Amino acid sequence: MGCDGGTIPKRHELVKGPKKVEKVDKDAELVAQWNYCTLSQEILKRPVVACELGRLYNKDAVIEFLLDKSAEKALGKAASHIKSIKNVTELKLSDNPAWGGDRGNTKGDRHDDLQRARFICPVVGLEMNGRHRFCFLRCCGCVFSERALKEIKAEVCHTCGAAFQEDDVIVLNGTKEDVEMLKKRMEERRLRAKMEKNAQGHQGRRQASLRNWVLILERRKPSQHPEVQEQTSTGLRGCQFRSPLKKHQNTSPSKDYAFHTLTQLEMDLVKFVSKVRNLKVTMATGGNIKLQSSEMPTDPHNNITIYEIWGEEESE
Repeated sequence: MGCDGGTIPKRHELVKGPKKVEKVDKDAELVAQWNYCTLSQEILKRPVVACELGRLYNKDAVIEFLLDKSAEKALGKAASHIKSIKNVTELKLSDNPAWGGDRGNTKGDRHDDLQRARFICPVVGLEMNGRHRFCFLRCCGCVFSERALKEIKAEVCHTCGAAFQEDDVIVLNGTKEDVEMLKKRMEERRLRAKMEKNAQGHQGRRQASLRNWVLILERRKPSQHPEVQEQTSTGLRGCQFRSPLKKHQNTSPSKDYAFHTLTQLEMDLVKFVSKVRNLKVTMATGGNIKLQSSEMPTDPHNNITIYEIWGEEESE
């Protein structure tokens, strides 16, 4: 056969083998990570920020992402952990004097060196091009190489002198293991902050209820204040009170009345707790007791209940 335009196919042309695995260009990946915004895929330009996972963003892109209220955000998965502008840190980057930028390339006769970085480590001078590990501090935003952190061990920042802890060190564009560790630390940090906020809120509510109680006492203040006498009740043993003369000299009438009301309420509480303990002991020993509905102790003078202390309504 031949000379008639026909061909004889061979076996390797008919039988298809497995597809070759596409190799990722590491140089292109490094250039994309260290020179382009993770969110908008645009060239990084100041101000540059970094998240708690070590990814680089343009600050304008992060603000637009947070302001976008649409259901589907473009490339939202890359920044789904950013809930507020407080979740990112603005970086203090040091320019590389050897980097010429985009000038001089208008004629098209210049070769761009992709490995030439825009920024360097201010301590040891290493270029931030992905060949060396870099990190930043959450407390101040300063960026330097990991080599500088290991060689010059200190508890303060090498550039600005701010004190930092190990939890403040975030690796930029780290490996999968680094990202997993940073993610775990981020979740623990946010959980700890949430618990502290809840604790402060609970304490604030307690203080507000006490202030309301003082206001109730002020509104119910009688025209003549009762004199405060030293208490000798067994429930108040060990408590030291000042003499009435010295007390009246150092305190105002409103404070005197509030102190007297607190003392009376404390005595009523002690009596109430004593009754409850006696009932428990009787029930534990097998005694037959008919429990009757008991009311909460009140102040006999002004009818102030325990519920008013904590700002709650009396149960019907």
